[in-house]
Amino acid sequence: MKMKTKMLWRACSSHGSLSVSCMPSLPPSLSHYKFHSNSKSQNFDTLDEAVSCFNRMLRMHPPPSMVDFTKLLTFISKMKHHSTVVSLSHQMDSFGILPDVYTLNILINSFCHLNRVDFAFSVLAKILKLGFEPNNVTFTTLMRGLCVEGKIGDALYLFDKMTGEGFQPNVVTYATLMNGLCKVDNTSAAIRLLRSMEEENYQPNVVAYNTIIDSLCKDRQLTEALNLLSEMITKGISPNIFTYTSIIHTLCHLCEWKHAKTLLNEMVDRNVMPNVVTFTTMVDAFCKVGKVKEAHDVVNTMVQRGIEPDAFTYSALMDGYCLQSKTDEAVKVFDMMVHKGCVPDVYSYSILINGYCKTQRIDKAMYLFEEMCRQKLIPDVVTFNTLIQGLCHVKRLQDAIVLFHGMVSRGQMPDIVTYRILFNYLCKNRLLDEAMNLLKAIEGSNMDPDVQIYNIVIDGMCRASELEAARDLFFDLSSKGLHPNVRTYTVMINGLFRQGLVAEASKFFREMKKNGCSVDDCAYNLIARGFLQNNETLQAIQLLEEMLAKGFSADVSTTTLLVEMLSDDKLDQSVKQNLSKFLL
Repeated sequence: MKMKTKMLWRACSSHGSLSVSCMPSLPPSLSHYKFHSNSKSQNFDTLDEAVSCFNRMLRMHPPPSMVDFTKLLTFISKMKHHSTVVSLSHQMDSFGILPDVYTLNILINSFCHLNRVDFAFSVLAKILKLGFEPNNVTFTTLMRGLCVEGKIGDALYLFDKMTGEGFQPNVVTYATLMNGLCKVDNTSAAIRLLRSMEEENYQPNVVAYNTIIDSLCKDRQLTEALNLLSEMITKGISPNIFTYTSIIHTLCHLCEWKHAKTLLNEMVDRNVMPNVVTFTTMVDAFCKVGKVKEAHDVVNTMVQRGIEPDAFTYSALMDGYCLQSKTDEAVKVFDMMVHKGCVPDVYSYSILINGYCKTQRIDKAMYLFEEMCRQKLIPDVVTFNTLIQGLCHVKRLQDAIVLFHGMVSRGQMPDIVTYRILFNYLCKNRLLDEAMNLLKAIEGSNMDPDVQIYNIVIDGMCRASELEAARDLFFDLSSKGLHPNVRTYTVMINGLFRQGLVAEASKFFREMKKNGCSVDDCAYNLIARGFLQNNETLQAIQLLEEMLAKGFSADVSTTTLLVEMLSDDKLDQSVKQNLSKFLL
């Protein structure tokens, strides 16, 4: 014990932090204990009741056993009131009530949930100082806390330290590390840990396999996921609903419909019944690739099997119809949803609103928005952005601005997407004064405009021939902590070409490359057209050759311009010959 304690003290000082969100295991005898209070139940309806009971326990003479305090803290922790657990633990200390390892494990758990693994590690030091033996729950909790904070390296270090000092991990410990590794996209390391676990004669459980299978599925490594599924079955580990749903979800997104159906039948044969999540996964996948009829068939199958679709199922189907501009069919699904007693949520309404906006039935969208508010549902930023964009698209800019102000007055803060929508339409309609007023308002708020917003404004200024203002804003970006990107340079260069300022446009292009901006196909084509339109044919040809060498090709606009130039009888034949090769 002394050697373990000494080594762990060194680990404490070298790490300074650790955690897990699993609940500490308690002695079997715990169920026979009763609170030393008048409460008839060991559970509480509210936090206040639990805290009141704790305060009564503190003042009892003699005090209740530590088991009673542990039960109470466990209950509060399960209510997710982790700050309260910390506070009550401090009160116990101040009353001189000596904790045990179970109580301290609960405290470690709470610190980890509060993202204070450093404090949790201090509790480990306290366990050792009091002469207690840390257990698997202690270390697994600390490892999980480290994993949640993305400190997987520290979690693995603690694991090595733990096993090196003779503490034996269990299946939960291994599964915790596997989950941490998968969360940081290191699935291969999680698989190696699975093999290591087997070498140490620990039998992986379904949770361990599910963690890795789900991660493989997210990485689209379907073959490896299916191999692990076969391995599970061979070893007598029964896959559960989560196992099958993860793989079916990936099969559907890879359009492997036949295999998805086969796996669905296999799970039924193994008495693992598909649930609403499994079916909704298939509905959503079918809808995303335009197979709405098949998605509707899945919903019908659900109902036939006695599984009621939920709001997510109906919303996925509605979205599928809206993606095909079949808003009326989506409305029928919405009505069916209501008829079946499934209450629509903000997401359901937002899907329909988006469908109406895309088909330019903006009045219908606004009516639905008002209906949503009458149902006491609070529109989120996505709902507002959808409507604002829809209004702008049908040139009802003033209504969009009124809705924007209404959004703010309702306490829903606009996000960067909201502002991009407004700036885009203000600048396209050459309402630069309004755009600049809005820009100043944002700059004076807590939200910092990103470079995309400045790109929109600079482009609007250039299109309105406000070149000097565009230059000033461009050169002012660095003072705002922003750097021009390829789009910023491109809109500036395009504006200069429009004014015939070829030399300055060329200078901006050189600076763009010098500053490390990777020139994309859009930039190459736009700048090449600028040279051609300003009769700088030689520079255009050099740029087009560079563009081809980079693996890009002339786009539709550039090709159209080249065809027009080649049809010009006044153009020199040698120039025509050089330009024609870019059409091959």
